[in-house]
Amino acid sequence: MKLTIPDPALVLLVGPAGAGKSTFAQAHFRPTEIISSDAIRAMLADDPADQSASAEAFQILSIMLNGRLRRRLTTVVDATNLRSANRRRFAKIAGRHGVEVVVIAFDLPAQLYLARNAGRTERIVEKRVVAEQAERMRLTLADLVVEEYAAVHVLREPDTLGLIQVGRGDRRERGRES
Repeated sequence: MKLTIPDPALVLLVGPAGAGKSTFAQAHFRPTEIISSDAIRAMLADDPADQSASAEAFQILSIMLNGRLRRRLTTVVDATNLRSANRRRFAKIAGRHGVEVVVIAFDLPAQLYLARNAGRTERIVEKRVVAEQAERMRLTLADLVVEEYAAVHVLREPDTLGLIQVGRGDRRERGRES
């Protein structure tokens, strides 16, 4: 499967902890293109799981996002992005700079999120939180249908995640894929 994104684009990765968002981002985007809420929390508090640093982390994330999009650089937001308000805020920043927004959503079995999370060596999220995020993901998918993006790519097959190719296109290459 090939996903084509406009260049530049704001790419919002959407999915619970353990979905594979960071792994996907690292495989398909340059390190400078990825803004990770976990990485910013780690820089602020020496702990990517320290939720007390989240408000400041997302302020910094927004500043970095604004700076990159002003320069018309493709930027990936690596966070759960399960809340519509957060996606709208990021899309508004992109809109100010004339950059299209692409969503890559990880709609995988809840058991897979839990198993991957449990197998992490670093930031392990509480099982209860991952289960809540998995439930929220179901609701988020319904929201994505009505929210306006240049493209929404929903990844549903865990076995094919490693086979996906991400290509860069121009603004004329648009679509919605599932």
